[in-house]
Amino acid sequence: MSDVEVFLETIADEQRRRDARLLVDLMAEVTGAAPAMWGGGIVGFGSRHYRYESGREGDVAAVGFAPRKAQTVLYLTGYLDSYADLLDRLGPHTHGKGCLYVKRVDRADQAALREIVARSYQAAGIAG
Repeated sequence: MSDVEVFLETIADEQRRRDARLLVDLMAEVTGAAPAMWGGGIVGFGSRHYRYESGREGDVAAVGFAPRKAQTVLYLTGYLDSYADLLDRLGPHTHGKGCLYVKRVDRADQAALREIVARSYQAAGIAG
């Protein structure tokens, strides 16, 4: 059993677990990348390198998610204002500058969600 499968089995809330499995399938299909654990609670697909003007740099998932207690957090490449056209179609959600918060992934517009994931992956400089 993969690390991702083990992690998914630890999600106590049944709805959150179903949403996580939905996202694993959707993100794997859209990106063509295998899921991998990033830290203790983020499932990511692909990786991208970042470097700030301050000199700080590192690697993060090109696209990923974390099933949190109250909602699922999607980690995307770039600021969310560049996804505004798709967010309008997505359905109920909230967001910060770079994170998208969705209470019920299964109730989100799946076509919009797929396009958001594809746009994020492409913005990371990865063909998808």
